[in-house]
Amino acid sequence: MDSKKKTLLIFFALPNGNSIEWTMGKQMKPGDDWHYDIQHIAAQTRYLRQVMSDYNIIVAYMANELKSWPAWKKQQANGPLEIKRIVDSISGIFSAYHPEVRLNSHSGGGSFIFGYLDAVEQIPSWITRIAFIDSDYGYEDSLHTLKFVKWLNASKKHHLNVLAYNDSVVLYDGKPLVSPTGGTWYRTKLMQQKLSSFYPFKIKADTSLIHFSALAGRIDIILKTNPKGKIYHTEQVARNGFIHTVISGTPYEKKASYQYWGERVYSKLID
Repeated sequence: MDSKKKTLLIFFALPNGNSIEWTMGKQMKPGDDWHYDIQHIAAQTRYLRQVMSDYNIIVAYMANELKSWPAWKKQQANGPLEIKRIVDSISGIFSAYHPEVRLNSHSGGGSFIFGYLDAVEQIPSWITRIAFIDSDYGYEDSLHTLKFVKWLNASKKHHLNVLAYNDSVVLYDGKPLVSPTGGTWYRTKLMQQKLSSFYPFKIKADTSLIHFSALAGRIDIILKTNPKGKIYHTEQVARNGFIHTVISGTPYEKKASYQYWGERVYSKLID
C-alpha cells in the first residue's frame, strides 16, 4: 500500500461452485482442474495495476461455505443486511486510505450485489462502480431501477457495467439452459429498456456484440450474440471482461491495449 496513491477496493463475488483459488487462476499444468483457467482475476488485476499505476488496487474475493450466494441468502434470516455488514466491515479496514469501493460479480455472484442493494435505501456515494459479468439474474425493475438511476445521477464518478450473452438459445443435455425470462440475456435487455426511460442510449452492433452506452460511457452494457447456441458464460470473464468492467468509460480504457472479447491481454501475467 502506497499512502501517496489513490486506493481502489473491488469486491468480487464468486460464481456458483467456484473456489477463490479457481477464481484467481494460475499457470496450467498437466492434471490441473480446468476451473483454474476460466477467470484469472489475479492476472487481470496485475494488468490493471500496470495501467492504473496511480492506484493501490485491492480485490476482496467474496465466497461462502455453500459456494453459492443465491443458496446462502436463502439460508439466512437477514441475508441482505449481513452482506451490507460484510461490505461495510471490509471497507472499514481500509478507511485510512479513503478507498473508492466497487461491487463486481460473475454468475451467481450477482446475488451478492443485489443482496447489498436490497439492504440499502439508496446506494452510497462511495460505491463508484457496480458491475455484473453475466450475473444480473436477480434484477427486478421494481426493486432496483430507481436505485440505479438515483445513484448514477448523484455523481459523474458512478458507473454501471453489464456483460451478458444470449443464454436463451442454449440447450444443455437437450433442455433450455435458462427459462425464457430467467437468463441474463433477458434480464439485461430488460434493464437497458427500463434505463432507456431515463437516459438516451447510443447503440453499436456488429455480428458479435451489441453495445449500449449512456451518460458518456458511464452506463456500459454489452450483449454477446450467440447464433450457434454456445455457452459463453466464463468466456465473458476470461476475455478481458474483468479488466473492462474496471476501466471502461475512463481515460485508462484508452491507455490500455486490451479489447473486450479479444485475446487475453494478461496472459504473461498469470503466475
